[in-house]
Amino acid sequence: MMKNRIYLLALLLAFCCSCQSVEKLPPPTYSGAGESIRIVTEEIERTRPRVASDIQLKKDLAYDKHTLEDVYPYKDTTRSFQWDKVKDRLAIIENINREKGTQWAVLQNYKNRNGEAALVKRFERNAYKRVTDTLGTQRYQSVPLYLLTDTLTPEIYGKDGEPVRYLGQVGSFVKIAPAYSGGEWYVPLRYVKQLPDSIKGFKKAVMVDRHNQNISTLEQSSPGEWTILSMNPATTGRYAPPYAQRTPLGMFVVQEKKAKMIFLKDGSQETGGFAPWASRFCNGGYIHGVPTNVPQTSVIEYSPTLGTIPRSHMCVRNATSHAKFIYDWAPENEAIIFVLE
Repeated sequence: MMKNRIYLLALLLAFCCSCQSVEKLPPPTYSGAGESIRIVTEEIERTRPRVASDIQLKKDLAYDKHTLEDVYPYKDTTRSFQWDKVKDRLAIIENINREKGTQWAVLQNYKNRNGEAALVKRFERNAYKRVTDTLGTQRYQSVPLYLLTDTLTPEIYGKDGEPVRYLGQVGSFVKIAPAYSGGEWYVPLRYVKQLPDSIKGFKKAVMVDRHNQNISTLEQSSPGEWTILSMNPATTGRYAPPYAQRTPLGMFVVQEKKAKMIFLKDGSQETGGFAPWASRFCNGGYIHGVPTNVPQTSVIEYSPTLGTIPRSHMCVRNATSHAKFIYDWAPENEAIIFVLE
């Protein structure tokens, strides 16, 4: 077809050149093809997964106490906010927010309330008799994840609080796809809580940095644009079993809140004190204010140990007014907590 067109065009040009009275014809245009290319290009751009380089950050601090700089001094070195990793996590949320018709759910087994997870195929048991899978996720307070080809013995453990795509019920199991850790799995129905249909995505995110011991809050202002609302020191969990555990890495949903979270003394049933403005995201891990230990009763705003080294049992310790800011700003089931290294 193209060869025929070229041949006819050549004949027409030859004819025009031999006839002085015939006006020169305008050059052929290809607007139809160009428009098709433009439409295809725009569709590819619209549907491609977003990545870190697509995310734009701006600062407009809604909470401006105890604020840290992007890079700040720490002892004889510096620490920083890892905005490249933050953007990477925000791109994950962007892709979630662009999904249409997804039913969201969250994995739950706080204090093994939904039953102790079955033993996985390959596990390790430490000196404190704590069982972990091959990825290091503890059995306690976790959720058994089964391969789609084997619902007899779980393969690994899923973390309490992780958001998942709800892909439908199959007998006594639910097929799910974790938003962060990936894959598709079967999970016993009792471990999965469906989120309200009104939740189509997530617009608020808290970033906890275990390496730099800091925390930031961000809110989506428009697709691809996020506003930094706060930049603060924090203290994460230390590894000192059997009572103290590291704050788990991953992606979680704010699951519940307590204005005053009572905690016990290690190894006893005695009250050890309280932590104000606590927002729970995974297992017994909360974002909360500076703890008040008995016999004291007054609220403490700030501790000089914030932003230094891991010190808590699993939680993320903040200045109390910053914990209150998160408590008021981040709704249950609708705000994401990322813990990164």
